[in-house]
Amino acid sequence: MSTFKVVAVSAGTSDPSSTRLLADRVAQRVAALAGERKHSVELRVIDLRELATEITTALVSQLTGPRLTKAIEALGEADGLIVSTPVYKAGASGLFTSFFQILDNDLLIAKPIVLAATAGTARHALVVDEQLRGLFAFMRTTAVPTSLFASTEDWSDPALTKRIDRAAFELLLLMESGFAKQVRGESWQNYQHEFGSAGGTELSIDLDSDLMRLATGGSAK
Repeated sequence: MSTFKVVAVSAGTSDPSSTRLLADRVAQRVAALAGERKHSVELRVIDLRELATEITTALVSQLTGPRLTKAIEALGEADGLIVSTPVYKAGASGLFTSFFQILDNDLLIAKPIVLAATAGTARHALVVDEQLRGLFAFMRTTAVPTSLFASTEDWSDPALTKRIDRAAFELLLLMESGFAKQVRGESWQNYQHEFGSAGGTELSIDLDSDLMRLATGGSAK
C-alpha cells in the first residue's frame, strides 16, 4: 500500500468556482480509484486567488512570500498534480500562467499532471491542448493523455464524468509506476539545468574550466 501526495492547483477567482469544482472532482476520483487499489491519497489544494498578491510580488521582485513558499514546497513534494484554470479571452488566466512562470524550471521534472480548464463556451475547448500542454512540456512534466475541459453545458453531460474518470486513472497509474521518482533519482544529470536550480547537483560543474574562469573575470590557462 502506498500513500500518494496529490496537489490540486485552481486558478478560479470566484467562490464557489467551477474551476475549483473541476479540480475537486478529479481529485475525488483519484482518491476513490486509489482506495480501490489499496492506496491512499493526501490531497493539498492551492487556490491561487489567495496567493495573488504574493505571486505579483514574486513576478516583479523575485521575492517569495511565506504562503507562496509553502505552495511551491507542496508542489516539489507532490507525487501527482491536478491543475485547473478558467479561460479568459481564448487563453489560460494570467494568474495561472504567472504562478507557473515564477517556479524553478527544475521543480516539476517528470511529475505526472492532469491538465484542466473551464469556460462559458465550448469554443475554448482547445486551450488545454494548445496552451497548457506547451507550458507544461516546457516544464518537463508528464501530462496524462486525457485533457479536461468543461463549458457551461458540459456539467450535465455524462461524457465529462467519463473523461474525469479516465484522466484520474491515468494519473494514478503514472504515480503507481514511480516513473517521476526514477527519472529524478537516476536520470537527473541528463537534464540541462539552470545554475542554482538543480537542488545542489549543479555543483558537479567544473568551475576550473577556461570558460568558467573567463566568465568570472579571470584568464584562460
